[in-house]
Amino acid sequence: MAEKFVPNDIDINGTDKQIMVITGPNMAGKRTYIRQVALLVLMAQMGSFIPAKEATIGVVDRIFTRVGAMDELAKGQSTFMVEMNEAANILNNATKRSLIILDEVGRGTSTFDGVSIAWALTEYIYERLKARTLFATHYHELAELALLFPGIRNYNIAVREWEDEIIFLRKIIEGGTDKSYGIHVARLAGMPNEVIKRARVILTNLEAGTLDVDGKPKFATIKSEEKNEPKQLALFNPPQNVVIEELRNLDTSKITPLEALNKLHKLKEKLEE
Repeated sequence: MAEKFVPNDIDINGTDKQIMVITGPNMAGKRTYIRQVALLVLMAQMGSFIPAKEATIGVVDRIFTRVGAMDELAKGQSTFMVEMNEAANILNNATKRSLIILDEVGRGTSTFDGVSIAWALTEYIYERLKARTLFATHYHELAELALLFPGIRNYNIAVREWEDEIIFLRKIIEGGTDKSYGIHVARLAGMPNEVIKRARVILTNLEAGTLDVDGKPKFATIKSEEKNEPKQLALFNPPQNVVIEELRNLDTSKITPLEALNKLHKLKEKLEE
């Protein structure tokens, strides 16, 4: 069944509201929203009526977009290289009067590389270009830019969770989000249930964000606990699992009461980290 169109407002003025960092789930409508804004600005600049109850749009010299992903094999360019070429063109040619539309900059490389590029690019636009910008991203770390720069604002596409489902409200609201619901979308696409369950286990361990004593990630736990198969350490093992493992290996018959108290104190500190 076709969904009804949900109207949204936008308030971006180039001063205290210069850059919108837009987060939210896959399929929620981030890309649709930023494209709509670009189309409305284009229509207004050419003197056309626009589908809005009211609009005040300043002069825009050019609209720059970095949306979608496609390689150019004939030119020997990967998807990420094409993405970087488009981003470089924006940074080298946009002005204060430009409108910049960005969608998922940095996704074609490692997570740390991608976040670093996206963060530095956003800072450059804010401090050097001062162009009005809409940036749709799954890098939730970028929401912290709003803490550093008064002209960068966080927005997200609202959803509601109901049992094991999510409902897309298609409404943009102020504030960031820390969920992308990618596994939910994979389930909607028809991924085998075994893969979905396994992905959820790994996601839980990754979100725990814990490492071993050497600062290295642990291996993921196997999924077949119901089958009484052997267990192994979890990838990014939660701190409580580390404490339990140390308790198992502790020989209480060979330590003094004072050593036991000191060990207990250290284990408690690990749980509180």
